[in-house]
Amino acid sequence: MLRFQAEFVPEHDREFFAAVPAKPAVFLLRGEAGTEPYVSKTTNLRRRLQRLLGSEGEQTRRLNLRNRVRTLEYSLTGSDFESQLVLYKALREAFPKNYVDRLRLRFAPLVHLHLENRYPRASVTLKLGKNASEYYGPFASRVSAEKFANDALDFFKMRRCVEELNPDPKFPGCVYSEMKMCLAPCFKGCTDEEYSAEVVRVQEFFDTSGQSLRRELEQAREKASADLEFETAAALHAKIEKLKPVLGQVPEIVTRIDRTKGLMIQPAAEPDSVMLFQIDAGRISEPIPFLVNQPADSGKMHSMEARLQEALAAPVFGKATILDTMEQLAILKRWYYRTSKTGEAFFADQSGELPWRRIVRGLSRVFRGEKAAPDLSESAKDYWIFRHKEGLAN
Repeated sequence: MLRFQAEFVPEHDREFFAAVPAKPAVFLLRGEAGTEPYVSKTTNLRRRLQRLLGSEGEQTRRLNLRNRVRTLEYSLTGSDFESQLVLYKALREAFPKNYVDRLRLRFAPLVHLHLENRYPRASVTLKLGKNASEYYGPFASRVSAEKFANDALDFFKMRRCVEELNPDPKFPGCVYSEMKMCLAPCFKGCTDEEYSAEVVRVQEFFDTSGQSLRRELEQAREKASADLEFETAAALHAKIEKLKPVLGQVPEIVTRIDRTKGLMIQPAAEPDSVMLFQIDAGRISEPIPFLVNQPADSGKMHSMEARLQEALAAPVFGKATILDTMEQLAILKRWYYRTSKTGEAFFADQSGELPWRRIVRGLSRVFRGEKAAPDLSESAKDYWIFRHKEGLAN
């Protein structure tokens, strides 16, 4: 899987070290057949190998593999994200039973809408099921996922209990039914049709990152104002203001898993290039090298946007098992929620369209080594809402 390979002979170590680049890489050291390989990543491959394979000192506790290693395999990487992804694949191949523990991979928290239940409910989970359309995320932590789910459900009357319900009019109900925050299917406080309609509203809320409820409330407020029902309009306005901080909890990456679509741009190991990674339904594509400066003698004069779309026309994805998706979501989540990170990621809007202008500007920043622009996810959502209303008006 790793791109380059070289034999290591201790008697010729000077020539070996000179041939190895002093660049970031993921590498694997193999010994005799049947022995366990050594797999790691480094910011300077030559220096790391000199420590591992150099002459042993008389008094040192540093790990030395000089007399055990026979071959070196490595791939150069241009960013920490690419290193993590290549390391994940190398460890999975070398240690199929415990690569997750070796990588210290923590699965991403997701909000699960249990639509298969007779009376659907929502919960937070780390496991992805067969139907990815019922899962939303990835969130930074279980705490943030639970807070979003609880705050969101305050605007609806879907149940929050976890029991399997057998509706019985004699059942006393719970505090949520007492507070009129649940339709109470447990004691037949509503018909099945009424409960299903409420679940549809919740699903639309999660599908649109809360924008469906925002539009619903704004339209109701405008109608109340037009009908001179000012107290109702004021109450709806207060509800909209209460909703805003809930929507602010949803970063751009959080969406329905089967609709997760995006593009990540990372520095490349090769000069004059960046590395592209497409994101689709939680999966990460194989890296796509992209030459930023088009050669003058290429005979083509395409815009950067057109060149990007051409380069991304046929992405290559690996396996698509549920476990693979969970692992790649975990890698994506680990990178995205870092306070300081290299590279940028852009995600599709509600219509599935990528923000190409923002992507071109982001590509330029990554190529020049500049910091990412401030998070514009809310602005992007507001712009989409404006265009959506404009389309309805026309």
